[in-house]
Amino acid sequence: MIGHLAYAAGSPCPTIVLDGDRLPADQDELLAYLAAARGYLFAAGGSHVLKFALVQPSVHPMFDLDYRFVQALPGAVDRFDLRGSCGHSILSAVLAAERMGMVGRLTADGRIRVHVRNNGDHVVCEVDRITRDSAEFTVHFVRPEPVPVTALLLTGSPRTLLDSGGTKAEVSLVSAGNPYAFVDARSLGFADPATLFGHSPQLFARMTGIRAAAADHLGWPRAGAFPKIAAILPAGPGRIAARAVTVPGWHPTIALTGAVCLASALRVPGTVTEQIAQAAGAVGRPIEIVTPNGRTTVTTALGEVGGVAALAYASVAGKRVEFQGSFLLEPLARLQFEEVSRCLASSVTPV
Repeated sequence: MIGHLAYAAGSPCPTIVLDGDRLPADQDELLAYLAAARGYLFAAGGSHVLKFALVQPSVHPMFDLDYRFVQALPGAVDRFDLRGSCGHSILSAVLAAERMGMVGRLTADGRIRVHVRNNGDHVVCEVDRITRDSAEFTVHFVRPEPVPVTALLLTGSPRTLLDSGGTKAEVSLVSAGNPYAFVDARSLGFADPATLFGHSPQLFARMTGIRAAAADHLGWPRAGAFPKIAAILPAGPGRIAARAVTVPGWHPTIALTGAVCLASALRVPGTVTEQIAQAAGAVGRPIEIVTPNGRTTVTTALGEVGGVAALAYASVAGKRVEFQGSFLLEPLARLQFEEVSRCLASSVTPV
């Protein structure tokens, strides 16, 4: 099996893209194969690569690619989470799919339509610029039909009070792109972006504790990757500061699906996120998300279903992806490990 390595700017690590048609259909066999592949990555110095994208040409006439995301978890090579998706990995998969011959040559203004098998999402990747080894995309997360914004609530309630280590925390649990717990950073003692983005092991411990309590509340495994969590606060007109936790530490920016989820959550009445949006003057306009290492602008489009606002799509522009190389995921590939290690060393590692 040949693995293809690509890195989307703003992601905590590169993505390994594999041909889904050549992988076992049985889940246990699939995970055993991926565990072996992680073993080769570990030997190559690539233990920080925690994202797998499994792609294949779609048999559905609406899509070009079927995509499945697998989140590798830190620690043993056989630890994975199959629950969610990853927008940065989708873009990495599109760029690699061109090299794999699954889609035609990428051209400016071309569009690749992706069906996310993990959660049924429809994602349109519009090529803005293309070079020999990189591409820049505008990404559209499109709903087959507009979804009432209240249906994005994981529990049906706009706010949930969680008990984390004997301390209460109010969050909004929302799912759009990926499931997230959003908490007002000011309620955690962080009143502005400078303090939110500063070095704070206490904040990290507090947020991971809240995330674990949210997983308990949803009946999901604490050791998994979902729900994600982000602390947010107003950062000026039309801007919201966000600091998010990923696997296994701080996210350097915010996940592409996290940006989509946050922008969508701003439209849900009664939520922590709507309150932040009102304070930032970010209601009914594109939102700029400010993070420790960059800014992301998200546009949401609403329709109406039964008199209730409904999410039609969310778009993020200016997402750059770089192709970093291909290599064999087989025992004989140990001859290539020195070269692969150099490639991996050039990637951004988690903060």
